[in-house]
Amino acid sequence: MPVSTKSFVTCIFLLFTFFVKAQQQYDVSKSGAVGDGKVNCTLVLQQAIDDCNKNGGGTVYFPPGVYKSGTLFLKSNVHLYLEAGAVIKGSENLADYFAYEMPLFGKNYYGLFYADSAHNISISGSGAIDGNNTVFFEWDKAKKIEWGGTQFTRQKDNFRKVNSGVGDGPVMPKNRPRQMLVFARCTNVQLSGVQLLNSPFWTLHFADCDGVSVTGIQLFTNMLVPNADGIDITSCSNVIITGCDIRAGDDAIAITGYDHHFEIPGYHHLRHNAENIIISNCNLQSYSSAIRIGFLDQNTVRNIQVSNVNITNSTRGIGIFVRDEGSLENISFSNMYIQTVLHTGDWWGNGEPIHISAVRGNDSVKLGQVKNVQFSNIICKGENGLLLYGSEESILQNISFTHVQFEFADSRINETAGGNVDLRGCSAKKQLFEREIPGILVQYIDGLRMHDVQLRWTGTRMPYFTHGIELNNFNNVDISKFDGMASPINKKAYRIAASNGKWLKIDDRKNVLIKNVQ
Repeated sequence: MPVSTKSFVTCIFLLFTFFVKAQQQYDVSKSGAVGDGKVNCTLVLQQAIDDCNKNGGGTVYFPPGVYKSGTLFLKSNVHLYLEAGAVIKGSENLADYFAYEMPLFGKNYYGLFYADSAHNISISGSGAIDGNNTVFFEWDKAKKIEWGGTQFTRQKDNFRKVNSGVGDGPVMPKNRPRQMLVFARCTNVQLSGVQLLNSPFWTLHFADCDGVSVTGIQLFTNMLVPNADGIDITSCSNVIITGCDIRAGDDAIAITGYDHHFEIPGYHHLRHNAENIIISNCNLQSYSSAIRIGFLDQNTVRNIQVSNVNITNSTRGIGIFVRDEGSLENISFSNMYIQTVLHTGDWWGNGEPIHISAVRGNDSVKLGQVKNVQFSNIICKGENGLLLYGSEESILQNISFTHVQFEFADSRINETAGGNVDLRGCSAKKQLFEREIPGILVQYIDGLRMHDVQLRWTGTRMPYFTHGIELNNFNNVDISKFDGMASPINKKAYRIAASNGKWLKIDDRKNVLIKNVQ
């Protein structure tokens, strides 16, 4: 049946209208925003976002200039484009940020951007979003270690102590805005190209989102700033992070399955898992964990692939933590370089390139598990050993290392920081405690495969360094082509020391100690 002229014209009109709306641009400088870094532009910028949303969507355009702002609420179908030289800079005045009350914590403040239950949001361009953290910290005062304390460490009150100045930080925060960009319950969120700078708290937080893409961004906080995470992914699905350069004082990338209301003010997370997450082709630095997976998770975290990533100058490389009922499963790491060092100050982590632990942090639940984790083609250099630390109630399941090289290097601050294990976030009295340190420590595990693993000790000085591999309370362990030895300074240590387990297979039993193994 031939299409009528009227119908044809109607179709063309609708297509034209859709195209025009998709191309609508709102230039903030033409709406009254002054890019001098002095005038508060919050109301003008919010109006541009609202108009764009009400008219069906389009682009809010930022030409070169510095636009000072408080909290902005992002809406569906809005694309922010920041031209090279354009900076959206956080106000130094807390009154310019949206305020809210948190039980037990009192008044707190949103950060620069907040979106809730929106879809089709994007931020791109060569400009920057700057959280202006300079005004929210006491830069000459170091934050003391509180959670976990130092009483059980090897050094006691001298643990990570510096004689003067703030050392490696962290510095003391003042009252400050919270997450710089928050996307809560959103779908189809894209960030590309932009710089995210100087956040006073978490930088980029996705909570309960589906369909997230972060590509080619530069995210620099300040390495002395506490809680200044890079990207936090909470109970999200289908997330891709690629081609990014992230340098953050706290965790560079954190993936969690939280279900706790305190994460976002006035907001309750949904009960669903964090799953289907890809991280690739990134450079990461952190004075905590460069990649953290899990913590106080009530939801399961699963199906995560990390590949072609460099981790440098970090206090902990990869950290995988069960502390609550949520499990962590189906996780792979491949083609990575990891370099970790000991740092002074109240940073979590203690120089481990790889840390996996499953210990109780919530006393009222059945503890989750870590299972099905693979490491392949990994080169590590660290100032503490690799740690696989399960517990009797949460045994690690099916962990494998294939083609892994580890150089265990001496630290300039071993006297004040070395010889300890950091399990902070658990409910045990001893969270940060003294222990002899092997190259690789494994306990409470069922299913461990280590094939073509190399261990080298460099500049070893301290007597508390011991075995090459130490295994305790295990089942079904297979070690083949292990090229390594005990600490060269400890003559009583063994290449491999295994106790209290069953089903142990080692292809080369030279300099191996086995006790109570079936």
